[in-house]
Amino acid sequence: MAKTLDKVDVVTVGVGWTGGIIAAECAKAGLKVVGIERGRERGTEDYQRVHDEYRYAVRYELMQDLSKETITFRNKRDQQALPMRTMGSFLLGEGLGGAGTHWNGHTWRYLPYDFEIRSLTEKKYGKDKIPADYLVRDWGVTYDEMEPYYDKVEYMMGISGDGKNPFQGKRSREYPTGPMKKTPILEKFEKATKDLGYSPFMMPSANLSEAYTNPDGKTINACQYCGFCERFGCEYGAKTSPEITVIPTAKETGNYEVKFHSNVVEVLHEGGKATGVRYINWMSGEEYIQPAEVVVLTSYVMNNAKLLMVSGIGEMYDPETGKGTLGKNYCYQILPGATGFFDEQYNTFMGAGSLGMTIDDFNGDNFDHSDLDFIHGGNLSITQTGNRPIETNPVPPDTPAWGADFKKASVENFTRSLSIGAQGSSMPHRDNYLTLDDKYKDAYGVPLLQLTYNFTDQDRALHKYITERAVEIMEKMGPKQTVGRNPITDYDIVPYQTTHNTGGTILGTDPSDSVVNKWNQHWDADNLFVVGAGNFSHNGGYNPTGTVGALAYRCAEGIIKYSKEGGMLV
Repeated sequence: MAKTLDKVDVVTVGVGWTGGIIAAECAKAGLKVVGIERGRERGTEDYQRVHDEYRYAVRYELMQDLSKETITFRNKRDQQALPMRTMGSFLLGEGLGGAGTHWNGHTWRYLPYDFEIRSLTEKKYGKDKIPADYLVRDWGVTYDEMEPYYDKVEYMMGISGDGKNPFQGKRSREYPTGPMKKTPILEKFEKATKDLGYSPFMMPSANLSEAYTNPDGKTINACQYCGFCERFGCEYGAKTSPEITVIPTAKETGNYEVKFHSNVVEVLHEGGKATGVRYINWMSGEEYIQPAEVVVLTSYVMNNAKLLMVSGIGEMYDPETGKGTLGKNYCYQILPGATGFFDEQYNTFMGAGSLGMTIDDFNGDNFDHSDLDFIHGGNLSITQTGNRPIETNPVPPDTPAWGADFKKASVENFTRSLSIGAQGSSMPHRDNYLTLDDKYKDAYGVPLLQLTYNFTDQDRALHKYITERAVEIMEKMGPKQTVGRNPITDYDIVPYQTTHNTGGTILGTDPSDSVVNKWNQHWDADNLFVVGAGNFSHNGGYNPTGTVGALAYRCAEGIIKYSKEGGMLV
């Protein structure tokens, strides 16, 4: 028998960036907030002396326990989906801070083009530019509407940048801190891209160039360039994360509590309203019901969609008929690029997660697509994130995969190879979607989420074109050998690629074509809000975190307004 707890104003499911932002804003407004987190409590003190690549980067210490809950995957509908038994293509976060603990810190604003992609593409290139099977759509909110919330994210995080991107949308003010150090590696990329007529700029970074105190009074320290960002927590408190910013801000109000080791298995609802959530404390085995005036799903893309599905809220997408919205528009990202092998050595083992230089000349619609068989593009960057010995073995393509020759080439090229990478955008396709698996269940008896996904012709064409641009830049940097990334065929969930999954709970202006409205309020229950990268209509040429944070601030504003007035906010 589940124990029913005292009712609160707001309950959030997941305590990462979105859950932390919602909690901080609502708690400051006087609302009583409870955050439910499946993982454990943790913070900067837990990350001291943990430069352990094997424990954290290989064995995924900070990630979700897939023995309790995972997803199933298939490329096509006529295949049998099978469970992902170990982390691969993407890394699911768990514990206080979620994926905001082990991220690299790249913090971007999506381009104005992204938010009105269908309208702007058709206006410039005609309606035939986008094939019928691609579910490309405007988001229902514009860049100008999102700009104030982007600004709040950047000033809460203290983002370091130079503001020199000529393609960026209009900004209300500059970055709160200046750019990171411009190393010899970055200078080499800068010169090559300028010589080719492009416009390089320093990557906006949540690894801060200087100590910074944010508007809530939280201090983020200066980056030490130790090279242990991605898959690690920062022992210096220099990589902006929820544990050192929004979560302590919420706790200091006295209006916020987090329940750890607690896995939400159902959103309870009745009569068109969410009434609370049901969760299981997996350490004690006890079951609880947390009633709330407002329920906010602030978990990862996969879990937000799954909770709506298992709770019977909304109509699940059917690729056969095209009807339904829940699970629709799932997108990933593609990774074009090139590697150069040099005679001279570089300091590749020092760095930071967002120490990099970028060009946007081939992102969005910043270049002419008239004669190209794809839309959008991707940023092209060189990053100096800190090569680590176990997982970094750059060797030329003709090198044996093991043995003495492999070892020799790996040691030789560890400090003599540089890579240019792109985050290629991903357009939604009618056959790429999320649903529930009809065979496999998690440790709590709940069906697993099923992912059906494959790369499309759009993806392959974009990957080829952007890789060619990366090769041209690398050649200009003067290596003895340049190797472009192999063409993509079918998507493989086994090797790590990126944790930038989007879609499934898309935002919009019409309930027939979206799951939530422009305030992230569910169309079928006005006191249920869903926020995260699942709201994206497509995936852009950047990391999604900055846009996720902006959506969370906008959502928090909507929740506070709802708490006073009630009803639909649109």
